[in-house]
Amino acid sequence: MTWSIADVARMSGVTSRTLRHYDEIGLLPPARIGSNGHRQYDEPGLLRLQQILLMRELGLGLREIQAVLDSQVDRLAALREHHHRLLTERDRLETLARTVSRTIAELERGKEDGMAEINRPENLFEGFEAGQHDAEARERWPEQWERSQQAIAGMTTEGMEQWQRDVTAQMIRMAEFMTAGTPVTDPAVQAEVDSLYQGVCRFWTPCAEAYKGLARTYVDDPRFRANFDRIADGLAVYQRDAMVVYADTRLD
Repeated sequence: MTWSIADVARMSGVTSRTLRHYDEIGLLPPARIGSNGHRQYDEPGLLRLQQILLMRELGLGLREIQAVLDSQVDRLAALREHHHRLLTERDRLETLARTVSRTIAELERGKEDGMAEINRPENLFEGFEAGQHDAEARERWPEQWERSQQAIAGMTTEGMEQWQRDVTAQMIRMAEFMTAGTPVTDPAVQAEVDSLYQGVCRFWTPCAEAYKGLARTYVDDPRFRANFDRIADGLAVYQRDAMVVYADTRLD
């Protein structure tokens, strides 16, 4: 039995365009191509697609996924490993859920008390993986990504907590600019974005395109967007727009 590319797209949620791209790079060739040029996929192809999606969820790049699939690793052993990593990710997401729940509770208490403070700002980031901004960075700038991982691994617990406090304070300052109606092009806002850029450079040095990619992640990734918007509704978009201006005017 085979399924058309439209069927596979409907079942998996992967767009036909992405499936065609996977075919073009040799990651997921169809079982056959009909006389009309339409791709047809069989059951092994669907299983391979499941593994691809699992490994994408775990943060692997397409080249790494292809290397794993082409290495002839035992499929059952590979699935057991994926299962283990998914359970680990589940535990991390549960921590994130507790983080967001705690933030909501503190902000609600703050409204009742006429205050807008977070008792422990570092708690905003419990469960997040510093430097894991986007799989795109890992695929497109592998050397810089590797350096960022080395920098993070070298941080002490105290250093990580201080970094979290600094990031939270920076988010609050950006929220103050936003609520005051300050344009993202304002020199004061751009000075704050420059401070953010210098902080990012502790881990890796993004070019203009990479910095804009990071900015988009703050809006496109639900985890990051929720974290920003807990500080102030719309902050993720404001931060992204300010970073795009900085990248266009200050970076190569």
